[in-house]
Amino acid sequence: MDEKVKKLGKVTHYFPHVNAGIIKLESPLKTGDTIRIKGNEYEFTQKVTSMQVDHKAITEAKKGDEIGVQVDQKVHEGDEVYLL
Repeated sequence: MDEKVKKLGKVTHYFPHVNAGIIKLESPLKTGDTIRIKGNEYEFTQKVTSMQVDHKAITEAKKGDEIGVQVDQKVHEGDEVYLL
C-alpha cells in the first residue's frame, strides 16, 4: 500500500439494512474524505458522504470516536479502514 495512506481505524459492526459500517477511529475523519476499506477477500475505495454518532449527522469525527458511515459495499467486523 502507498505510504501516503494512513490507517484510520477498524470496522466494529455492520448494519445491512442501512448499508452502514461502524468504525472505531484512530485518527480524525471528515465528510468528503476518501477511505479504503480492506477485508480478507476484498478492498474498495469510496468517498465519505454520510457520518453519524448516536443517530445524529456529523461532518467531523476525532480520534477515539466510534462513528457510523454509509458504505458502498458490505463490510465485516475487523476490516481495516485507511484514509487516502
